[in-house]
Amino acid sequence: MGGKNSRESSPRIRTDSGHPWSTSVTSTPRHHHHARPAPFGYGPPPAQRRLDRKYSTIADDYETLEQVTSALAQAGLESSNLIVGIDFTKSNEWTGTKSFNRRSLHNIGVVQNPYEQAISIIGKTLSAFDEDNLIPCFGFGDASTHDQSVFSFYPDSSFCEGFEDVLKRYREIAPQLRLSGPTSFAPIIEMAMTIVEASGGQYHVLLIIADGQVTRSGDTEFGQLSSQERKTIDAIVKASTYPLSIILVGVGDGPWDMMKEFDDNIPSRAFDNLQFVNFTNIMSKNVDPMKKQTEFALTALMEIPSQYKATLELNLLGARTGYSPNTVPLPPPCGGNLQFRNRSARQYRVNETAPPSYDNRVCPVCLSNPKDMAFGCGHQTCCNCGIDLQLCPICRDVINTKIRLYQ
Repeated sequence: MGGKNSRESSPRIRTDSGHPWSTSVTSTPRHHHHARPAPFGYGPPPAQRRLDRKYSTIADDYETLEQVTSALAQAGLESSNLIVGIDFTKSNEWTGTKSFNRRSLHNIGVVQNPYEQAISIIGKTLSAFDEDNLIPCFGFGDASTHDQSVFSFYPDSSFCEGFEDVLKRYREIAPQLRLSGPTSFAPIIEMAMTIVEASGGQYHVLLIIADGQVTRSGDTEFGQLSSQERKTIDAIVKASTYPLSIILVGVGDGPWDMMKEFDDNIPSRAFDNLQFVNFTNIMSKNVDPMKKQTEFALTALMEIPSQYKATLELNLLGARTGYSPNTVPLPPPCGGNLQFRNRSARQYRVNETAPPSYDNRVCPVCLSNPKDMAFGCGHQTCCNCGIDLQLCPICRDVINTKIRLYQ
């Protein structure tokens, strides 16, 4: 989302490099050196961006979508710049055990999967604020990106044209991917910062839809952060020096502990720039479907008016930082051939009973060590990860028995 004047003076354009977010401004990136904080933290933002206490935690102040819409208008928000990031990590194949009838969360069928539902509901709400109808969309966590980069939904890195195109392209891409990992939100957040910088500092909203928390391997010591956790936290803090709000939507069975920590307990940000929404919890309620959709959209968007005002008062809007990550996305792993195929959703429907594509010999938690511990339910992990687990990461049953396996 961005103020109308800022969009007119700095529209989205494609540059000579071929990427819509490429910027002609070249600068030497700033290198930040930080003392080790515990457990969460990042070096303080630049002095001129230091947090006013009133932005350290932005309250959820609204009860209806109409109140949010009115507050957006009062804050001067008349148009929307949305960025979408989709989680394609392996855990999507088993975190729908309870919430999606044991199907992969990326299953493409007659009924919309949780990712499609979340995109559709947010799309309906934000479409009224969308002027150019262009939405940059990216995937992360598959076998081509792992925790290092993102891929664009189109081979030429062009934007999707509205939410119908987002859904259509998602349905084409999802069945073609090899899900992988580890999970890190840093690459998609860095991609969003690159887009904001290239736009001349227009206000954007990054919608991340993911099935669980950032990877934490079994050998990470208590009180310490994994590499993926550290990079994600660093990216969230750095993003608070940009006019960028982050909506993190959790789909599937969870767990959500780390996502809630990201929402509530990361210090040293210029403003509270992240809102976590438990999609599964809201959509599983026994109430009218329209009420559930309204509650989800309201929960996702209720902090946006205050966040936008924060970017204005902190002089973030319309400014270039000079040190954006300059991230360039990969092409979609399935290549450009999809552009020339019949785009019928039926052609790309996956078999709901097909076996998962992940390597059954590798631990489903750390995605690296071989399986050498079995639980009473029959599922397996490596000993490093399994030793501290209380619930099975696949079926979520309570673990009463742990058996060391020898080969």
